[in-house]
Amino acid sequence: MGFMAIDDAEAQRLAEANDGSVAWRDWGPYVAERAWGSVREDYSADGDAWASFPHDHARSRVYRWNEDGMAGFSDLDQKWCLALALHNGVDPILKERMFGLAGPQGNHGEDVKEYWWYLDGTPTHSFNTWRYHYPQAPFPYNDLIETNANRSKLEAEYELVDTGIFDESRFWVVTVDYAKKGPHDLLMQITVENAGPDAATIDVLPTLWYRNTWAWGYADEDPKPVLSYEDGRVVGRQQSTGTLYLQGEGAGGAGAGHALFCDNETNTARIYGEAESPAYPKDGINDYIVSGAATVNPEETGTKAALHYSVTLGPGESRVIRVRLSSGDDAEFNAERETPSATGAADGGVGIDVSAYDAVVDRRRREADAFYDNLTPAGASADEARVLRQAFAGLLWSKQFFHFNVQKWLDGDPATPPPPPERAAVRNGSWRHLDAHDVILMPDPWEYPWFAAWDLAFHCVTLAHIDPSFAKAQLILMLREWYMHPSGQLPAYEWNFSDVNPPTHAWAALHVFLLDGGTDYSFLARVFHKLLMNFTWWTNNKDRGENNLFEGGFMGLDNIAPLDRSKLPPEVGYLEQADSTAWMAMYALDLLNIALRLAGNERSYEDVATKFIEHFLQIANSANATGLWDEEDAFFYDVLHLADGRDVPMKVRSLVGLVPVVASLVFDTNEFIALPEFRDRVLWYLGMHPEMAQSFHQHTKDGVQSYLLALVSPDRLKRILAKVFNEQGMLSDHGIRGISAYHREHPFSVEVNGAEASVDYEPAESTSGLFGGNSNWRGPVWFPLNVLFVEALRNYGATGSPTTTVEFPEGSGTFLTFDEAADALSSRLISLFLPGADGRRPADARYELLSTDPRWRDNIFFYEYFDGDTGQGLGASHQTGWTALVAHLILTTGDRDQSVGPAANEVTPDGP
Repeated sequence: MGFMAIDDAEAQRLAEANDGSVAWRDWGPYVAERAWGSVREDYSADGDAWASFPHDHARSRVYRWNEDGMAGFSDLDQKWCLALALHNGVDPILKERMFGLAGPQGNHGEDVKEYWWYLDGTPTHSFNTWRYHYPQAPFPYNDLIETNANRSKLEAEYELVDTGIFDESRFWVVTVDYAKKGPHDLLMQITVENAGPDAATIDVLPTLWYRNTWAWGYADEDPKPVLSYEDGRVVGRQQSTGTLYLQGEGAGGAGAGHALFCDNETNTARIYGEAESPAYPKDGINDYIVSGAATVNPEETGTKAALHYSVTLGPGESRVIRVRLSSGDDAEFNAERETPSATGAADGGVGIDVSAYDAVVDRRRREADAFYDNLTPAGASADEARVLRQAFAGLLWSKQFFHFNVQKWLDGDPATPPPPPERAAVRNGSWRHLDAHDVILMPDPWEYPWFAAWDLAFHCVTLAHIDPSFAKAQLILMLREWYMHPSGQLPAYEWNFSDVNPPTHAWAALHVFLLDGGTDYSFLARVFHKLLMNFTWWTNNKDRGENNLFEGGFMGLDNIAPLDRSKLPPEVGYLEQADSTAWMAMYALDLLNIALRLAGNERSYEDVATKFIEHFLQIANSANATGLWDEEDAFFYDVLHLADGRDVPMKVRSLVGLVPVVASLVFDTNEFIALPEFRDRVLWYLGMHPEMAQSFHQHTKDGVQSYLLALVSPDRLKRILAKVFNEQGMLSDHGIRGISAYHREHPFSVEVNGAEASVDYEPAESTSGLFGGNSNWRGPVWFPLNVLFVEALRNYGATGSPTTTVEFPEGSGTFLTFDEAADALSSRLISLFLPGADGRRPADARYELLSTDPRWRDNIFFYEYFDGDTGQGLGASHQTGWTALVAHLILTTGDRDQSVGPAANEVTPDGP
């Protein structure tokens, strides 16, 4: 295969992947970094997933549904996996997967206790970089568990760096670069550097294995594969994937790339105490490396194999290990095997031509550089470019193979004992139709190694800047009949598919459509038809009073309320929620927007457009006129309707009351001109219902007449912004807080069913266990709603006069237009990842090592949320899913062409 020009190589590969001519996406970083402790692997009666499959079992026990590993690649069906294992010579176990605390073990919930980063990635996975810092001293497994267990919720989590294990730089820097020579020809370059002051030895084991698909009673469908050692390389043969060849540089004697084999089978003696156990089980290579046990197959065959390199390096020294995995169907590979290069054996061992290998890696690196150079906005700083690139890299590395057949999980497999019947009552018993077998963008590969439908919407918007085709496929996937419930509900997330999350799918579809060029009306229509079902599910199930005021419970905001909004007993009362109601208003506007765009090609969509504008106006009127809006406080609140007839406003200034602002849409007079039936119906409806006009605003700006549909009127918005942009309220140095700092001195409480429920401001981790150990939304800055709020300000700015300003921050004497305020808020959010005046990135400022050490400081974490006072990163440290929205902000801040309202030339009688 000839080389393409550097500047357009990745773009050309994307085009080939999208048109199906070259399968560049077949192999990718689809291996989770945690499969233990997940719902899929939980076969208990009580639903305690963490206890059912703990970390201690992971090295010895076979997974049913997927695999985990470090820096792992696999095929699309995860029939095979290639990942990295390491041993520092003193640890009690091989480092094959990242360690972290189970939910009940941490004082703030589950939390990974390792340091690794996704430094690079391209959409076709032609070049990827992963970096890990591995301690040279024994990994403090017990210390991390015990110290965190002894800490209260009032104390910070005890992290790996707190143990002192990185003192004097006694650690290994391990970098893995993947470069594709072809779609099925993968180069895995491993670089180990001794960062410490003394000579040290590390075992490096690139490992290939087959996911166990044969132990469950379905072997006839796909017979058991086999790995064997032939002619100095590992050869894999499987009916469904063909032949694979794994070869390493210097393959030969022990410690120089020699292959070790075992089977991906459970060590039943260790896990269950059974007398009979496989001779060379899943942990066979682990036991051989750690203790010299005779647990690797001397016949050099099995279903799991590792190339073993023992590397001793002095201080500051490094070594490169070259590994190659290729398909037997790759003619170029076969040709090289038949006629090896003259330098191959001498320079790199069997099948590795070092100079040719390094040339491919260097080429792919330069192509990745060119790809991101073309994407980075002119004028962006080097640090902004770094944030942008690593945000996309993390998002791409978060693609995971997700396999889950709920019916088989509930009923059991032919070759295994049936699961306890109680499990159907624990979770997901009504989702028997769900049958997932796909690569999906996950929030992150360790703490959230499963999809969440509304999170996915945010992931797709960011991804669409570099791979809109994959983003579109992801949005369609969640709407397919093997995901969407027959009732029209979208599955929320693995722990409870029936939970209710905000309906963001239509919003994401519009953004992806526009980022893809705004011409794929087939995609838009395909999404629209399924979302009609989901919208109907919402109106049928979450509007108890049929008054356009919606419930929903949790809605992704966890401890932001004084009580659990999902578990209020009916005999106590019910909540009408400001956020649920506003989400539905936004949903109606998004579907209206889609309908208007589709009506340009097909006039029958006019009818649906009128439905959604009327539905929006009804919801907005209810939200403004029936108790959710508090005129005195100038804010929106949930209202608790108690069974005794009392109505109690839940007066918490939080994101709940800010969601109404995001329900806004701008469009111009061309919609009325081009769609007369729509125009006439809207004018008639407003004439019949003049009270609805408060949400329908006409403006003229720069000689262009436009309309703003908004749940919050511009006058009310300015009153809300006085609280939002107050730095003693919701505005922090790094974005909008989840709850106003006003509640630091003024907590809110309410008596419910004889018990006091309260909420105050907590800038970081919540001390409430209301939603379990890791639900921490009280005060921190959280990206998704901040980004939606930025977008809403732009909508208001698109219709406002340049003289319409807001004070930002409140009390500063500085007045900005809505657009300028959106830019200012974006800049605060982006600043979380940029070095400040002290040279530290606020998200990592807590630790000197992470902030100032040259080996650490430019490796960026993308946290789940951020301290509302300091900006310190909190929660999941690799939550690149929604926090990757920082890349979206970098690409759109200051750009006035990002409106998602229908463009004037898109809706005409003759189509776009």
